[in-house]
Amino acid sequence: MTDPTDSPPVDPALRRRLRVAGIVALIVALATTVAGIGLRLYEGARVARWTREQAVPTVTLIALHEGAVVSEVVLPGTVRAFIDAPIYARVNGYLKRWYVDIGAPVRAGQVLAEIETPELDQQLLQSEADLATARANEQLSAITATRWQRMLESDAVSKQEADEKQGDHAAKQAIVAAAQANVARLRATASFKAIVAPFGGVVTARRTDIGALINAGAGAGQELFRIADARKLRIYVEVPQSYTDQLHKGVTARLQVPGRPGQPVMATVTDAAQAISESSRTMLVQLEADNPKGAVLPGSYVDVHFELPGRVGLARLPVSALLFRDRGLEVATVDAGNKVRLRHVDLGRDFGTEVEVLSGLAAGDRIIDSPPDSIAEGEPVRLAAATAGGGSATPVASARTATPVASAGTATPIAGSGTAE
Repeated sequence: MTDPTDSPPVDPALRRRLRVAGIVALIVALATTVAGIGLRLYEGARVARWTREQAVPTVTLIALHEGAVVSEVVLPGTVRAFIDAPIYARVNGYLKRWYVDIGAPVRAGQVLAEIETPELDQQLLQSEADLATARANEQLSAITATRWQRMLESDAVSKQEADEKQGDHAAKQAIVAAAQANVARLRATASFKAIVAPFGGVVTARRTDIGALINAGAGAGQELFRIADARKLRIYVEVPQSYTDQLHKGVTARLQVPGRPGQPVMATVTDAAQAISESSRTMLVQLEADNPKGAVLPGSYVDVHFELPGRVGLARLPVSALLFRDRGLEVATVDAGNKVRLRHVDLGRDFGTEVEVLSGLAAGDRIIDSPPDSIAEGEPVRLAAATAGGGSATPVASARTATPVASAGTATPIAGSGTAE
């Protein structure tokens, strides 16, 4: 009788097939694992290589170029009338009437207003009365001195008494002279009741009215009128220190008034302060310009265009290429191996968008434009497609460059340049 727990015999051929299938499955699993690991390693290497390539900054190159033969420097200027004076009263009183208002043209000696001076009038009357008294006393002393002189001739009086009468007469004459001088002084003062124009021009301000209390002088009193003669103008410009050696007497400039495009006014440098302001490092320069028709008004703002000769042999560099570091101003250049080389530079004049390079760079240097702040010495860089072939940007050739200088007439210095402003 057969035991039910006994297994049926396994076919040896089937056993071999199962063993082969297991080996094949194991090989396939190992191959899949190896392929996955290899693909992962390849992708990791590719990503790392791509990351390293992306970490290399792409830069644009520029080149130094020589300065212009003539450079145009634009500075802010303030226009003043050639003669501009406030008019004050010389006597106390009340304004009786005025005859001119703002904008009125006046000639020299023309009456602008009249002042009522009751106190001064009474002082003048008193001084005239004192003069009359002094003259009467002088006449009496003269008669007395003459009589005593005649009595002296007949020995009726002593010589001492006669000399006393002569001395009294001389004293009375001196009193008359003093009284006459006092009357003349008060009459001269009274003549200032009429306020007159000291020169021909235009009334630019009237700061009084009928009945106003008038105090004499510029200290206690207020300005009554202001007159300006704008047929000729003075223009004041704060010139940066770097341009002062080129601006001298006789240099011409072109004035451009905002709101009057295409209508420039020519001016000539007449004077300079010959001193540099410590606060702004600028020198005050005065120009003069004819203004016969009064087209330019006093107090106007103007752009003063100076055409100055360029400095031969000095190159210029855009300010976008400068790096401000603790060691001073530096410029990033690219060597033959496309690696960064930092150069310390000394600068000259600042033209706003460009600066003069005094030392630190050569004509063939490949200069990075707008370098990142983190750029370091020896760092590899990739050249932009526009400049990779030539190695430098094409410099702009120009015979004249316009150079606006910002703010109220002063140039903006480059921090840390180490050059005189």
